[in-house]
Amino acid sequence: MPTVRDLQAMAGEEPITMLTAYDAVTASIVDDTGVDIILVGDSMGNAVLGHDDTLPVTLDEMASRVGAVARGADDALVVADMPFLSFGADESESIQNCGRMLKEEGANAVKLESGPHTVELTERLTELGIPTMAHLGLTPQSVNQTGYTRQATGREEAEEILDLAREHEAAGAFALVLEHIPANLAAQVTETVDIPTIGIGAGGDCDGQVLVFTDVVGLSERSPPFAEQFGDVRGEVANAVDEYIDAVESGEFPGESHSHTEDELDDLY
Repeated sequence: MPTVRDLQAMAGEEPITMLTAYDAVTASIVDDTGVDIILVGDSMGNAVLGHDDTLPVTLDEMASRVGAVARGADDALVVADMPFLSFGADESESIQNCGRMLKEEGANAVKLESGPHTVELTERLTELGIPTMAHLGLTPQSVNQTGYTRQATGREEAEEILDLAREHEAAGAFALVLEHIPANLAAQVTETVDIPTIGIGAGGDCDGQVLVFTDVVGLSERSPPFAEQFGDVRGEVANAVDEYIDAVESGEFPGESHSHTEDELDDLY
């Protein structure tokens, strides 16, 4: 399993791969492929739990999913995405919530949707031995303020992201997710900081890339414009279910090989 130092050493040398997972089966599949980082994203809210956004995801739901992923992954670094209002309001509570993901659920690190309010928290978490990944640009937990549109398209906001990247690096963040920002801004952030940058809709100059699992394999009905579907799992699942229904309705399933009989039970009635 790579440590955060191993990942930092990859910056600028070898592309870092990160995918989300939300259960042990998916984590095992993703882990076997050799992905570097598995993010248990709060994207589970709209990816697998049926919500319109990430805000309803609870700390207990995240903890349950983090534990499942940690049990399914042997080699990848498991990062717990801290859900809305599980951090930031009270430092002590934030630390307890983040620590729970490592101490009780088996994560190796946490991720915070970041801003000026998370700089001191990142420093404190790092001091306590909780590796922390920062996240700038489009932060879905701020959907009611920003929407899901591209961020940092103006100079002032771009400069703010650059400044926050430096501040979180200085605070001890081991890596930085950059979401849905101009590629030339992401390139400048990557050049400015020494910690790895992991892009999602931020161009190809970042040190790594992350996407949501359901988008990558083609399970999502809709994907964001910066995602790519590398398979059609949704179609394959639908075909398999159709075949199952046809087999049951036709009497083909179950067959003799799918059950057994006991002679001594023939005369119960």
